[in-house]
Amino acid sequence: MKKISVALKERSYPIVVGSGALSMLGRMAKDARIGSDAIVISNPVVRGLYGSRLKRVLASSSISATFLDVADTEKSKSQKTAFELIAKIAKFDVGRKVFIVALGGGVVGDVAGFVAAIYKRGVALVQVPTTFLAQIDSAIGGKTAIDLPAGKNLVGAFYQPRFVLSDIMTLGSLSDRQLRNGLAEAIKYGAICDCSLLRFIEKNLFRILSRDAQALEYVVARCSAIKARIVVKDEREVLGVRTILNFGHTLGHGIETACRYGRYQHGEAVALGMRMAAYLSVQRGLLSESDHQQLERLLTAAGLPSVIKGVSARAIMNAAAHDKKNISKKNRFVLLQGLGRATVREGIPCALIERAIRQVSA
Repeated sequence: MKKISVALKERSYPIVVGSGALSMLGRMAKDARIGSDAIVISNPVVRGLYGSRLKRVLASSSISATFLDVADTEKSKSQKTAFELIAKIAKFDVGRKVFIVALGGGVVGDVAGFVAAIYKRGVALVQVPTTFLAQIDSAIGGKTAIDLPAGKNLVGAFYQPRFVLSDIMTLGSLSDRQLRNGLAEAIKYGAICDCSLLRFIEKNLFRILSRDAQALEYVVARCSAIKARIVVKDEREVLGVRTILNFGHTLGHGIETACRYGRYQHGEAVALGMRMAAYLSVQRGLLSESDHQQLERLLTAAGLPSVIKGVSARAIMNAAAHDKKNISKKNRFVLLQGLGRATVREGIPCALIERAIRQVSA
């Protein structure tokens, strides 16, 4: 097991990474004194795979488990879903001390985290991510949110979990598409601040895609450590440090919104967003063409999409205009000054952004 600390003073918490980490849930919850009744928010597939085991682990520490399911789709990140969950929790929560466990991928983690943040002005939250993407990114750092028709993650809160358990064994059940979806975020971490991680992914791509536990554990632990370090420096994204984690996300979120969260999964959209952001970086004189092509080759080798299909450049532009990073009517993009070095730039000309979108449009 690897243990990474997110050092946020009174909100500090550990991230535990390793095969079998799920077995630590009951003991860690008991030691943290967060409650005796767990509300486990999951989806039907993940609950079927790991629900019984999680229930036994909690019962061994005299903690009950009540399961609430949401559909495994971005459309679950809605006001309707969040308040339906809250109504069910409130009905159950009579004479109990409840805490929330998010068991699943990024959708479950986001909506469960949001519910934990607003129910009774905040109840204890534990993240147990079961997808590659959630383990390396969305379960860490306290960002919780639901979507609006106007854009992704527009309603949310910064709300840190009490701990995160990333069990590598859960990644064995992922589809190839889900694994590649998470790999996009791992490549993002390398592109913005860690060339050695990029080299590891390049050299071990077959092992990662073959679900080699050792390779996956290295990537999850390394990405978790990078994100923990960045979050500690800029927890609420007010200093600009944490903003670099959004490389590929401005136009990636635009793609997701424009296609109504249907055609592309998050990592796939981010991969397309990274291709466009890298193109913008070259056009702004920040990134060499050789570095650009190296990133393009890695994204392609990872099996991530290289062409946008079924959504117009104008629709993506309109959706991206609602991005939370925009300030004083100026757009903001995370660009690359070289592989492993990110920078934030404002006021990118709309014509250049549209050209970047058309570069990867079918």
